[in-house]
Amino acid sequence: MTDVKEICLAGGCFWGVERFLSLIPGVLETEAGYANGKTANPTYESVCRENTGHAEAVRVRYDPTIIGLSELLDLFYGIIDPTSENKQGNDVGSQYRTGVWHSDPEDAPTIRDSLTRLSERHSKPLAVESGPLENFYPAEEWHQKYLVKNPGGYCHIPPRKFQEATRGAKTDSPGDEELRSRLTPIQYEVTRRGATEPPFRNEFHDKFEPGVYVDVVDGTPLFLSSEKFDSGCGWPSFSKPADDDSLLKIPDYSRGMSRVEVRAKKSGSHLGHVFPDGPREGGGLRYCVNSASLRFVPKDRMAAEGYGELLPYLENPDANP
Repeated sequence: MTDVKEICLAGGCFWGVERFLSLIPGVLETEAGYANGKTANPTYESVCRENTGHAEAVRVRYDPTIIGLSELLDLFYGIIDPTSENKQGNDVGSQYRTGVWHSDPEDAPTIRDSLTRLSERHSKPLAVESGPLENFYPAEEWHQKYLVKNPGGYCHIPPRKFQEATRGAKTDSPGDEELRSRLTPIQYEVTRRGATEPPFRNEFHDKFEPGVYVDVVDGTPLFLSSEKFDSGCGWPSFSKPADDDSLLKIPDYSRGMSRVEVRAKKSGSHLGHVFPDGPREGGGLRYCVNSASLRFVPKDRMAAEGYGELLPYLENPDANP
């Protein structure tokens, strides 16, 4: 099993930083907290008012086979002003300073090299702290996943940045050439570039055979046929995913609309959008998904292809995989 790596990043108010980092393919877990301060077990109130020396920070656990530390840091640098001291967005104070703090000493050279490259892009000196993570205390529960719980909550990061996070490393990475050769043109355009296929002229809009729909990029199971329904929209529609944790939901303000984009968490594939007009008895949601982002595995092939554990849920849609 691949070792999980850990890094602690501070970039101003941790609400937005945590949400941004959680959307990056390869990031497995994020936790908001207080890092590298002078006191034990600080509270939000003490960090703000009592000069504890802590920074609002996010502890990140990630899979290095999906995203490397250099790539993760490059994405992080895109949401901060690395030359601003004790200030990010409208937030001012030492608790809003920027920092990259490692738990593994072997990460130090990578961090140093990344900051050197970053400094070459700025005429002013960097104000990003770096070094060992001396201490980290999880923030209060109401801070965790704050923007998921409060979608309209305060955030100093521009909305477009969250869409960039889901795309992870640039599409000209080495794996991109392999994807281009393996996917059809429409599959590539939908999953990697966020395109939309034509309604009613796609593979699965009218398919209702029992089985599982998996991510065409990496095979992660995404939707079960037992949750598929005919919405009349011209694209495959599902009332819920096979596993909520397999998806990312991101605000999408493109094309003059306010929507919620849905992406596959592991691969970063664009899937479609989710709307609040689904069947009430199924929870009221409609996951409107591009056929090109999916591969269908029929029921009689599920066990052979490694999806046998999901078979009971085809007969019992009310169960939770």
